[in-house]
Amino acid sequence: MIYLDNGATSYPKPKGMVAAMEECILKYCGNPGRSGHFMSMKTGEEVYHARRKIAELFNIEQAERLIFTKNTTEALNLGLTGLLKEGDHVITTSMEHNSVLRPLKSLERKGISQTVIRADRQGRIKVSDIEKTIRPSTKLIVITAASNVTGTKMPLAEIGTLARKRGILFMVDGAQGAGCMKIDVREMNIGMLAVPGHKGLLGPLGTGALYVSPQTEIAPLLAGGTGTESKSRIQPREFPDGFEAGTINAPGIIGMGFSAEFIGKIGVEVIEEYEKNLIGWLDEAFDNMDFVHRYGPGCEEKTGITLINVDGIGAEELTTTLSSEYSIAVRGGYHCAGLAHKTIGTWNTGAVRISTGPFNTKKDMEKIIYQLLEKWKSEGYGI
Repeated sequence: MIYLDNGATSYPKPKGMVAAMEECILKYCGNPGRSGHFMSMKTGEEVYHARRKIAELFNIEQAERLIFTKNTTEALNLGLTGLLKEGDHVITTSMEHNSVLRPLKSLERKGISQTVIRADRQGRIKVSDIEKTIRPSTKLIVITAASNVTGTKMPLAEIGTLARKRGILFMVDGAQGAGCMKIDVREMNIGMLAVPGHKGLLGPLGTGALYVSPQTEIAPLLAGGTGTESKSRIQPREFPDGFEAGTINAPGIIGMGFSAEFIGKIGVEVIEEYEKNLIGWLDEAFDNMDFVHRYGPGCEEKTGITLINVDGIGAEELTTTLSSEYSIAVRGGYHCAGLAHKTIGTWNTGAVRISTGPFNTKKDMEKIIYQLLEKWKSEGYGI
């Protein structure tokens, strides 16, 4: 199988990640923060180590401000619902995943309004368009680091500067950027950052995190056991315990931390450049195939994602064909981002997303090009 669906989840994982998780499960997996015995203490130490390594990737100074969640969706919901109150106004964009747009839609019932900035057909956002929509009640700007549909990178540093000047909190959905493009919370003035463990960070499924800056106050999403202040019926708000109610996924977090350390040793900028070169080569080939229609910007402006449609075959059918006939894994459809597809002109058709990772090679790119050429020569499309 040639795996090109890293935008959904990364595969394979770094060598040693599973072993680190297995060691936890088999040798010391106690409940961290709950007891004073060796197993609980050892698990707590390893979770702390993971928290610190993940924080380092994003230049987070206070690692305890990083809250573990089960995915980016939970992290986004925690940040949005924990921050916003009646009368608040939020600015977001048409390139967002439903993990941003659906919570914001639900919050309208609580008197929270929103403005959706429309991107251009390449998925680009103008900072000036954001500035024009700021109101006295604007509490938050929330934007994806990079589109999960087109890969388009957003101008995070410029938006962060604008947010700081206007006294507005800046939140970033890092689902498609964490681990594969630079995200620096201090340099970019990011007040909240939601990330998945299982995508660009190369960790296991069921892991994620939310960073909340020291200047930002939010309410917990869940209430329950924290291992602290057990006599009180009031949910504590100390970081991170007050926001990680119940037993955390310690083996998964340890795996996430292992992979974050792996990325740190290679360097995010090295991975970013590698994936850019892979997708740039693929884009150039697609742009020379008359029967392939590519969407989004060039490789200099995006992550390792390319989005296509092919004459004569629907996106879902092409995805199934590539898998069943050629053992190539991609994703077709609307990618949980219908508004983004409406923005770029694929509302009626959907499209096929090819998303690379650091373990893909140029041979993988050549294989998908070769198979598309061979199939459409035989079918007679565009040749």
